[in-house]
Amino acid sequence: MKVRRWMGFPILALAFLFLFGCAAVPVRDAVKVDMTLPVGKIEGKEFTGIRYPFKVAAPPGWEISTQYPKFMIDLGYEKEGLGESEVFLYNPATQSNVQIDFTPASRYAKFDQPTMESLVNSITDEFKEELQQEHGKALHPKIGPTQRVSLKGVPYAARKSSTYAVKGTQREQGWIYAFAEPYQIFILYMIIEKEGFDDKGAIERILDSFEVLPRRSP
Repeated sequence: MKVRRWMGFPILALAFLFLFGCAAVPVRDAVKVDMTLPVGKIEGKEFTGIRYPFKVAAPPGWEISTQYPKFMIDLGYEKEGLGESEVFLYNPATQSNVQIDFTPASRYAKFDQPTMESLVNSITDEFKEELQQEHGKALHPKIGPTQRVSLKGVPYAARKSSTYAVKGTQREQGWIYAFAEPYQIFILYMIIEKEGFDDKGAIERILDSFEVLPRRSP
């Protein structure tokens, strides 16, 4: 069972695949990822994956990197979990950020939209508990609805988010779990509100630019 931590709360989706949608016989060949390949290339504001087939672009005022920004550790992110992500997009002026992680799906895992929605919803209580451990029991995050997400090249994707305030600053954290054969995809973001910046709109533009590309033939 693989459990990653992000901003203090666990991403349990890989573990939950043992509970949801498991087939009795393999539904795909084992996926081999060449970890010696570079993660991808950045040209201007656009990242194109080499290790995994996807692309994404940073909006104006945002940066894009294959190395996690050091400020994310100060915000409470777990260094080990950050090291597993393929690419980071962030606004250096506000520290709002997005991280994207791919991982091959199990040979036996079956996916559909209800499964995606169940998985993003399943970590809500754990998320609230971890936030309260980090910021105190007085913190009561407002949890948004579970939503279907449209991402280019992705048949199944679901999203959940929460808003709360820390030291008078409003924040929104969101998590997206998606599947595009044969990959599981995690898109995690934090919006830190600051006057004069529309980071919420920037996040939507990032998601609009995200695309899973056709796999190259071996």
